[in-house]
Amino acid sequence: MRGRLRVYLGAAPGVGKTYAMLCEGRRGLERGRDVVVGFVETHDRARTAALLDGMEVIPRKTMTHRGATFTELDTEAVIARAPTVALIDELAHTNVPGSRNVKRWQDIDDLLDAGIDVISTVNIQHLESVNDVVQEITGVPQRETVPDEVVRRADQIELVDMSPEALRRRMAHGNVYAPEKVDAALSNYFRVGNLTALRELALLWVAGKVDDQLDRYRAEHGIASTWEARERVVVALTGGPEGDTLVRRAARIAARTKGADLLAVHVTSADGLAGADPASLARQRSLVEDMGGTYHQVVGDDIPRALLDFARGVNATQLVLGASRRGRFAQLFSRGVGVETTARSGSIDVHMITHDEAKMGRRRPVRSRAALTRTRRSIGWVMAVAGMPVLTAALSPFRDVLSLPSEILFFLCLTVGVALVGGMWPAITAAVGGSLLLNWYFTPPIGEFTISDPENLFALVVFVLVAAAVSTIVDIAARRTRQAARASADAELLSTLAGHVLRGQAAVPSLLERMRETFGLTSVTLLERRPEAARTPDDQSDPDAWRIAATFGGAPSTCPGQSDTDVVIDADMILAAQGGPLDAADRTVLEAFAAEVAVALRQERLQQEAEQARPLAEADKMRTALLAAVSHDLRTPLASAKAAVESLHNTDVAWSEQDRAELFATAEESLDKLDRLVANLLDMSRLQAGVLGVTPQPLALEEIVPRAIDDLGPLRDRVEGDISIDLPEILADAALLERVLVNLMSNAVRYSPPDKTVLITASWHGDHVEIRVMDRGPGIPPEAHDHVFQPFQRLGDRDNHSGVGLGLALSRGLTEAMGGTLVPEETPGGGLTMTLTLPISSRAVPA
Repeated sequence: MRGRLRVYLGAAPGVGKTYAMLCEGRRGLERGRDVVVGFVETHDRARTAALLDGMEVIPRKTMTHRGATFTELDTEAVIARAPTVALIDELAHTNVPGSRNVKRWQDIDDLLDAGIDVISTVNIQHLESVNDVVQEITGVPQRETVPDEVVRRADQIELVDMSPEALRRRMAHGNVYAPEKVDAALSNYFRVGNLTALRELALLWVAGKVDDQLDRYRAEHGIASTWEARERVVVALTGGPEGDTLVRRAARIAARTKGADLLAVHVTSADGLAGADPASLARQRSLVEDMGGTYHQVVGDDIPRALLDFARGVNATQLVLGASRRGRFAQLFSRGVGVETTARSGSIDVHMITHDEAKMGRRRPVRSRAALTRTRRSIGWVMAVAGMPVLTAALSPFRDVLSLPSEILFFLCLTVGVALVGGMWPAITAAVGGSLLLNWYFTPPIGEFTISDPENLFALVVFVLVAAAVSTIVDIAARRTRQAARASADAELLSTLAGHVLRGQAAVPSLLERMRETFGLTSVTLLERRPEAARTPDDQSDPDAWRIAATFGGAPSTCPGQSDTDVVIDADMILAAQGGPLDAADRTVLEAFAAEVAVALRQERLQQEAEQARPLAEADKMRTALLAAVSHDLRTPLASAKAAVESLHNTDVAWSEQDRAELFATAEESLDKLDRLVANLLDMSRLQAGVLGVTPQPLALEEIVPRAIDDLGPLRDRVEGDISIDLPEILADAALLERVLVNLMSNAVRYSPPDKTVLITASWHGDHVEIRVMDRGPGIPPEAHDHVFQPFQRLGDRDNHSGVGLGLALSRGLTEAMGGTLVPEETPGGGLTMTLTLPISSRAVPA
């Protein structure tokens, strides 16, 4: 039997997921269950660690990766122990390369398959579906994610909730992070706005899960009645002109209740030959989605029943319908969809919305001019006119041998053949003509249009009726076959065009091209009214009132009046086509495509505007950060140097040699800081402009590293180098590499405790060498690894008053310019390791 999974879901780190999991584990122990701790990360939180006392902890598996040691969940040991319940923290964790599985949730799947119940934890930011939303809110990318389906399959999901203010107080008291990390966390990730948004995401996600559970429970227990757990407003669309009014009205009804859902549904007939206007449906679907709703399409011949089945299926509370478009005379014979739906609705509230089209009558769907081709109809008329006399001449010699019923059967076979080939009217003509010929040549008295035997009269009447019925059925079948083929072709065309756009090709040009090819047009042009053009009755033929938004094919139309076919998309946009007029069926499909072209054009323009705005926003952000940072970093060393020089210049004070030396040293140190700052700013500007000069050459690390350590000045004593002379030469720019190492080492020294040294090591791996700068400082969380490389940013220090924050950004830029990489990693035992990877020289020979 597969085990059961229980997940504690939190909005952010520190809300108490691990604490709640351990409390549940201890309650299980008190109830006599066999509970073990498979993997729990306490993050040095005393109250959480205290819950582990007295609980059996499965030893972790130790693994080595890139020279560093890590501990992971020992899945095999937990399975061998076979407890009833295993507590395993951090569901979205990514295992060290070489582990049994890539992700921890896969390890948990193995435990569940082994029949072990698992209790785990996860934060909302690690769910795959909201990963991009969380990054947009917090500015921090989340690389460790878990598929939503994995969490949704859990037997129990419990939300561990906490208000943003309470979580920030918990952090300020040191109950979440170490004291040196609190200020950075509170000013960066754990801002009130961020936490509020993450909390709402968690609540909404759990609400969706609860909805799924409720729907499953109602389905399992056969509950068809509506449970008003949440307001859901369903609006029924027919594709008629009143649809826009209904959608807006339903949206206003849904807006009265916070969190209400808006759903639009269109019912098509089971044969797929409904007469709804595709262009209107496409426009109304776009309107529904713009208002935050969803569009659905169901199939059913009984429209009231189909509507109510859908509404009950989605647990809707309100149904919005339009007032009937049928006249009063038609309503005498049928109550209509609205009245029938209201009568059967039960607990669902039905709103009948009046509109301008009410009681205006239904528009008859456009029918094909002919069910059969002209060739087939011509052949049918020939068979009817010439076939009957030929058959009469052929049967006349056998008049004394054959009975009247046999002769009628021969005429009936010919009539059916005429119906199959030529349709209804040639077949009816053949039936009437055949009955006359039968009466004159084969029915006594011969040679007269009289019938002596009533039975013969009955046989001729039945012949005519059967022939007419068969002809009608054949004609209807041919008409439906043609309509179905046309509908199938239209559906295939829509599917092809949709796939054409979804495959990533340019939406507007591809749609116009396919429209031109499909309908055999010479050109297709999307015209847009000029904003400055005045609206006049003759502006349809005024080229100055329109501009070409997009075109494909031959010479474009410069105004709607120049086109053979024009489709009005809205008041300011028209699709103009040249190449001959289109029939009604083609025009209906063209209208749907025109609506899609307009949507695609608007999306392209929005994307272009976003692309144009992004560099401006980045530049503005860069300028703001630069001004805030440089104003402090330039002022501080300038003030120190100026004060030292003014003191030396002051003759009123008798300075000792020692004092003068200290003042000179202060001035020199301040000017060195200024020199480094200006050099970093210039190099960063060159990097961003792409004009930084790089001269790669073979270098020996045992020569570069000592020079970089010496450049640290007084900080050199806190750096320990361990570089082997057996390493191969690397390919890099000596000056730039030295700058990178100085920046990395000075940053490591700045954040290391005073009694700890910074270690710089190097190792050879295949075609590259890895240089590691390791400190024992507070480190940074994995989700903030990329954030520290942003220019003019310091982790948790948005105002930049403690420095420009260019060191790491410049180091990564210089490293990539030399063809290498720079990535942060956690130092085993605490701290941060910067790993600098550079290619070895082609002349390097393995030792």
